[in-house]
Amino acid sequence: MHLSVIANPDLSRKDRYEIARTIYAETGASSLVAVEALASMIKNAAVAAGAAPVDIVRNMEMFTSRDSASPYHFRWRVPANDAGFQMCLRVVQKMLNGSLGDWCNGATRFHHDGEIPCWATSLGYIAEHGGMLFYV
Repeated sequence: MHLSVIANPDLSRKDRYEIARTIYAETGASSLVAVEALASMIKNAAVAAGAAPVDIVRNMEMFTSRDSASPYHFRWRVPANDAGFQMCLRVVQKMLNGSLGDWCNGATRFHHDGEIPCWATSLGYIAEHGGMLFYV
């Protein structure tokens, strides 16, 4: 008798976890408002670019926590059962279902306070949540 492993065809769960880990790494799950603001910004950026939200969070220039040199990179190792990470997962599910409001006033970009990317100097931020500034 020969047994073989059947791969799970549900890639949406993998994508949900990647988006949630990105949000957790960037926010530290410091507050529900910060998590919801970043999730809504991801959704806005995806719509503006005609892309999937998971493609947006793979942008290392926007999501600096993906870089091993980032001071936030260590958060990528959060255990799946961490309460803050579970909150991020729930918010991501709401975002993907279309039931998350726009908590960042249409923003499609963000950065952490204390950082000033070159693109931010010519724009005025429109929202601030959890130590993050949001821009259109």
